[in-house]
Amino acid sequence: MSLDSLVDTIKKHPDYDKVGMILCHNGVVRGTSRDGRKVSGIRVAVDHAKLKKIIDASKNKPGIVEVLVKIFEDKDLGIGDDVMYLAVAGDIRENVIMTLQDTLNEIKTTVTAKTEYFI
Repeated sequence: MSLDSLVDTIKKHPDYDKVGMILCHNGVVRGTSRDGRKVSGIRVAVDHAKLKKIIDASKNKPGIVEVLVKIFEDKDLGIGDDVMYLAVAGDIRENVIMTLQDTLNEIKTTVTAKTEYFI
């Protein structure tokens, strides 16, 4: 699974002719926590029921054609490893940017739980 594969999936969507923008997020493991402590890696857990609700709601926003998410969960991830891919496709920049930002923030605050391993 890669961001390229998410984009390729979007390009095969039956409503792809309505897409004017595909915006992608690639979250990676940082070497420090938000409070500045050094980490050796993380592990992420996902609430799939909440994730589905968020994706479904995001797909129903004005101008949005597709929202795809891949979270690398239930395994230890090291510095630089991919944590999450998020791709949003829609008609115009304003709709796509807002939807990506809102979707990402909701996922990070209500769907995922991160365990950090400190050095």
